[in-house]
Amino acid sequence: MTTTFPGQPPSAPAVPHPAPVPHPAPVPPGNTAGLSVWPASARLAAHGDVAVGGVSLVEAAERFGTPVYLLDEGEVRERCRTYLRSFPDTDVVYAAKAFLCRALLHWVREEGLGLDVCSAGELEFAVTSGFPPERIVLHGNAKSPEDLEAALRLGVGRIVIDSAWEIARLSALIPDGARQKVLVRVVPGVSAGGHAAIRTGTEHQKFGLSVTDGSARHAVARILDQPRLELVGLHCHIGSQITTAKPYLTALRRVVGLLAQIRQQHGIALPELDLGGGHAVAYRPGDAALDIPSLGTRIHRELAANCAAAGIPVPRLTIEPGRALVGPAGVALYRVLAVKQTGERTFVAVDGGMSDNPRPALYGVRYAPRLIGRRSTAEPRTATVVGRHCEAGDVLAADVPMPGDIRPGDLVAVPVAGAYHLSMASSYNAVGRPPVVAVADGRARLLVRRESLADINGRDIGL
Repeated sequence: MTTTFPGQPPSAPAVPHPAPVPHPAPVPPGNTAGLSVWPASARLAAHGDVAVGGVSLVEAAERFGTPVYLLDEGEVRERCRTYLRSFPDTDVVYAAKAFLCRALLHWVREEGLGLDVCSAGELEFAVTSGFPPERIVLHGNAKSPEDLEAALRLGVGRIVIDSAWEIARLSALIPDGARQKVLVRVVPGVSAGGHAAIRTGTEHQKFGLSVTDGSARHAVARILDQPRLELVGLHCHIGSQITTAKPYLTALRRVVGLLAQIRQQHGIALPELDLGGGHAVAYRPGDAALDIPSLGTRIHRELAANCAAAGIPVPRLTIEPGRALVGPAGVALYRVLAVKQTGERTFVAVDGGMSDNPRPALYGVRYAPRLIGRRSTAEPRTATVVGRHCEAGDVLAADVPMPGDIRPGDLVAVPVAGAYHLSMASSYNAVGRPPVVAVADGRARLLVRRESLADINGRDIGL
């Protein structure tokens, strides 16, 4: 199944998958106890090792060094397929801000997904990597002239209007005789998400145009007066790490109400509705995750019922999963540098930190790190896994159980590391960003190389 935007031609045939780099033989599969939030391919192996995609994590650490991100290709592809099965007759577009690299673009394109980008940089990267521009949606609450110019030059499929200022700005850039398809991002007044910083469906935050105060209706009227803009639908993204379907259904009802008002006021039935993403994944055993098949069934049923009640045609649906596609496919590996007892607290310091995963510092996110590479019979103790950076807030996992004999040289693995790690990483303290390695079928291959000190120094042109 291939997802295309309405009125757009199907994508070009996928290019052949590149041959993977040979890798040492995988560790034989074991059981999966304690690996509930790891990729489905994860197996406990000999001597406390874990294999992902048939690749020994100990061998991967030795081969590629630490810190390193591993990405299970099979997990990503299966999650893409789950979305396509759960949302038939829907445009599923991958939210590239979660993580972006050329290989991942190839995977999601092969699986039939479109793409959602937030800047000219992400857009150029995708198009120059071979992703069809007509299958790309451009977002952003404050798009620069360069963002809009790149979108028009490259032929992006949809641009999401996020403010009244963008209407005239975008229209002025479009050549005479040309038209650009646009969506209006609306704020439905729904509070949802795992942290205040990622709740985007309510008033008093920077995204979108309010349904309540009339801003969205005013923007729609202005766009319809612009001959160079073709309004094809509404967009709504209410937040991230949402664990239940209820907020989506509430938002859907309110946005369908706006579609009905537009039909009544302007006599047009907008053909598209983009409900965004934000689908929660579990970071630790026992965490809630959104049931995607159930969500698909309930959204389609609710959309059909509400459109029938409003007397409008059912628009074609778009959804934008990001974290839910790549987050659980990733594992971060670190080497322990020091173990320190301070009062009653135990700190386990590793060779990465907030430069490769700022999310605990930003959102207080909790992870479930695991010792790998040796079996420990020591009683567990509560410890805080910290990074190497000169910040008291450089914490990767606070108050987690770790073996009582954990020591320098040990390997620590952190699952659910595929989203918002490398994409938000920095070179703080001149520490280079880690490499990304794909694992599949017992082989590993480098996707993104480690950032070197030469890379960092090369940006400084001197006195």
